[in-house]
Amino acid sequence: MSETAIEVHDLRKRYGGNEAVAGIDLSVPRGEVFALLGPNGAGKSTTVEILEGFRRRDDGTVRVLGADPGTAGRRWRSRVGVVWQGETMLPQLTVREVVRHFAGYHPLPHDPDTVIDLVGLGGRARARVTSLSGGQRRRLDVALGIVGGPELLFLDEPTTGFDPRARRDFWEMVGGLSRGGTTIVLTTHYLEEAEALADRVCVIARGRVRAQGSPSTLGGRASARATVSWTDGGERRETRTDEPTRVVGELATLFSGEVPELSVHRPTLEEVYLDLISDEGDGGGALDRDGGRSAGRRASA
Repeated sequence: MSETAIEVHDLRKRYGGNEAVAGIDLSVPRGEVFALLGPNGAGKSTTVEILEGFRRRDDGTVRVLGADPGTAGRRWRSRVGVVWQGETMLPQLTVREVVRHFAGYHPLPHDPDTVIDLVGLGGRARARVTSLSGGQRRRLDVALGIVGGPELLFLDEPTTGFDPRARRDFWEMVGGLSRGGTTIVLTTHYLEEAEALADRVCVIARGRVRAQGSPSTLGGRASARATVSWTDGGERRETRTDEPTRVVGELATLFSGEVPELSVHRPTLEEVYLDLISDEGDGGGALDRDGGRSAGRRASA
């Protein structure tokens, strides 16, 4: 069995005269949580749909779990789970009935009750789907995505509409899946989510990869200069430096102790991301930590 879950070389997709995906290379090891970020129209959705086997590519080579998703059959599909951005349309059944029904589509499914407990719906197993809250329905979507025991799971903006507590609970659940060996490809609006979950992040813009790396090193973030700021005589001062600890020490000596309104700042993932897509206009704006839109700061769509 290959140690790589996804291998993509020179992937291309055109719509008329527009090249939506313009030569993407990706490699995702098994067991990794891999996040795709990018502005509207970047080519993320097209790329993911090709990886899932729901859209044909024009050029390039793609191997997902050792097979070409464009020609792979039912056995391959049973190894792949997909959680769509929108809620799954479900019949008037209970949570347990729905999960058991979907388990029947797979050759070696997980125990439905175990899956229901895993996604935090154990107390709602007998509840009808129509009675669930939005966050609970999203958990049910994940249950349907994993009940078949997939080796690879695609999560498309899984926590859209979640409150902060529900989002963090969901992160813990995704972390558990990853620790259990499931490879996860995540697209998300929330840069904080990518930073919390992803082993590696890939930024796509204009159909091309702009940068790949861990959230802490993406775009040279780890080696970027720090900004040390403080107040002196009522005036705000700052300096950019590769040695913030040294600067803070010198300031502590200068002020004989506490440095007024001292702060040390390194570029955040959001700042690095926005810099990487700076030629994309405003990138659609980013989302704040609680999911509310902030003007000009939207992360991805």
